[in-house]
Amino acid sequence: MAAAISGAIADGTYQPGQRLPSERDLADEFGVSRPTVRRAVIALEMRGLLEARQGSGVYVRLDQPPPPVKDLDIGAFEQAEARRLFEGEAAALAATLITDEELAYLETLVTEMNSEEATKEQSELADRQFHISIAAATRNNAVVRIVENTWDLRYRSRLCMQMLEKARHVRKRPLKDEHQEIVEALRTRDPKAARGAMQAHLGGLIENLLLTAELEAIERTRESLAAKREEIALRAASAAK
Repeated sequence: MAAAISGAIADGTYQPGQRLPSERDLADEFGVSRPTVRRAVIALEMRGLLEARQGSGVYVRLDQPPPPVKDLDIGAFEQAEARRLFEGEAAALAATLITDEELAYLETLVTEMNSEEATKEQSELADRQFHISIAAATRNNAVVRIVENTWDLRYRSRLCMQMLEKARHVRKRPLKDEHQEIVEALRTRDPKAARGAMQAHLGGLIENLLLTAELEAIERTRESLAAKREEIALRAASAAK
């Protein structure tokens, strides 16, 4: 569904700045359910193609991102390492400037991304917004843009997205705990504590990626040995005839 809407944007069916049809109309047009439409819209918001305006509807963004590059040569490890570098410093700066209102908003995002009722797309959108909101607390638009672009590199690399998805399943600590620790560190207004909490969070992601790579290597070795064992058995059976 997301691909169908993005395709309609690409071919000019929906122009930049244009309001999309209602959820019901889109569901009828594409022959899908309204929840499917809703998830697709959220996914396209995350990619920067759509913009939801309170009380008005969903619009095609005027500042469209560049078209995705197929299999951009950026791996999950590189993306996570860059995030740890940039977002650690962003958190340190944000700690000196963040307001109580911004801290309260971060709390709502932590709750939202961990809600049992949230879809995977909604949880990821809240996760992205959590990190972008910390960057916004630096009061530096360049920092915000860097964090946004570094975060969104995942969407330009199929292999990066696949690796990150696999890493989600080997995580040992709940994301809620890690995000809450970042909020508490920001609440102290201590740049060192905020930097440390963010780097620990993203360092955990890197560890999960390493474990995922290790498990995949073990599985490949197991499959190779199984194939070799089968080959040897066939040779032995042939020689016995």
